Amino acid sequence: MVVVAAGREAGGMRRHTSALSALLLLAFGAVLAAAPPAPAVSPVSALERNAHPLRTTDPSGGLEDLRPLGRMVGDARVVGLGEATHSSHEFFTMKHRVFRYLVEEKGFRTFALEGSWSTGRRLNDYVLHGKGDARQIMREEFQNTYSWWNTDEHLGLLRWMRAYNVQHPSDPLQFMGDDFAYTGPELYDQVTGYVARTRPALLPELTGLYDGLRPTTSADAYMNAYLTKPPAERQELANRTGRALALLREQRPGAGSDGEAYAWAVQHATAIDQTARGYAFDFADPAQVAACMRYRDSVMADNVDWWQKNTGDKVVLSAHNAHLALETRDPAQYPKVQGSFLRDKLGTDYLSIGTTFDRGSFNATGDDGKVRRHTMGPARPGSNEYVLDRVGHRDYVLDLRTAPPAARTWLATARPTRSIGTAYTGPSGAEYPVALASAHDIVIHLHRITAARLLPAGPAPAAR
Repeated sequence: MVVVAAGREAGGMRRHTSALSALLLLAFGAVLAAAPPAPAVSPVSALERNAHPLRTTDPSGGLEDLRPLGRMVGDARVVGLGEATHSSHEFFTMKHRVFRYLVEEKGFRTFALEGSWSTGRRLNDYVLHGKGDARQIMREEFQNTYSWWNTDEHLGLLRWMRAYNVQHPSDPLQFMGDDFAYTGPELYDQVTGYVARTRPALLPELTGLYDGLRPTTSADAYMNAYLTKPPAERQELANRTGRALALLREQRPGAGSDGEAYAWAVQHATAIDQTARGYAFDFADPAQVAACMRYRDSVMADNVDWWQKNTGDKVVLSAHNAHLALETRDPAQYPKVQGSFLRDKLGTDYLSIGTTFDRGSFNATGDDGKVRRHTMGPARPGSNEYVLDRVGHRDYVLDLRTAPPAARTWLATARPTRSIGTAYTGPSGAEYPVALASAHDIVIHLHRITAARLLPAGPAPAAR
């Protein structure tokens, strides 16, 4: 997102050196001196015994090879499915394929994306009811910080979800967005519409608090304009959305169906407030930027948790590895991440699946700020990917929780690991220390990736 640009999906951990070996040398020096040094043990053979090959990343392919992954998922209710780059074809199609398997074999029903809550509502109307055109909605919603999702791969996923629902109208799939960088006009209309129907006396006060906030331009123009507002004005807007949310929360839901309608209205008002509060930080202050990063990840976790509990759906959550990890890689810039929040909320009902790759291409902005395709060669020695790619499968899934003893120390040690967000300035800035076993429950390794197929950006839509 725009406000996240100061701290791309990246970070680092500091390794701590143990004094145990030094103490042992002092206490038992003579014995150790007489013993031959232990040979270095490669973890590759141990990892290979625990790895399950994947035949394809094509969503239309057979699903038999995903059964081991199904066993790894177990009874989890939210599965975080990561990406090591924000714009690679195989990461997106692999997510589609895994979601299809989890839908058909494990009862999952919602696909959640690192996109805005209001965008999720529009796309869910398409998925559930066929309302609108998926390509047009994507063109209007996936702008600015979310333009990375305006791809042929996501269009294919949405159309598959719609086709599934046509065939299964009594047990449909749903789509949600969990982020806050943009709140579309429909969300304001849904909140004020609910109040007009059920508590009309409150409507003048509510509309006054929302005055000037409902978007009348494209998503891109709205997000850019919001950041140009002085900090004091952005804080005042957050105060107003907070008062509107408090006003709605003070009401008591009516009997019957109004209880559900009230819950959704409060959640929509919460999403509006999240956007205003997310923009109210002082982005000139590094401490405030870090606070915003923590706030963003907490909001995304809150929204997924709310959705799962209120719909009862099992959820596949799509985002960058850095957001879905179980611990942050950079406490200074990212004090706590979405995956960590979800593990706190859900325990082992949340499962983190990270992804890695050995070589290939992706879309990202370069030094000049322009989007282009970038390519990285084979992983370098010393990195996690260098060892992972020496396992005897081209693509595979690996359960880190059940790794053989010979691989556990290796998995628990932080090593350079590729992690590319929206920007790429070269290989030296694309690796960060990660201990795989601490970051994720499962890893999917792909030998080669290619750039995602970006769709053309359309003209700014008329006000809705």
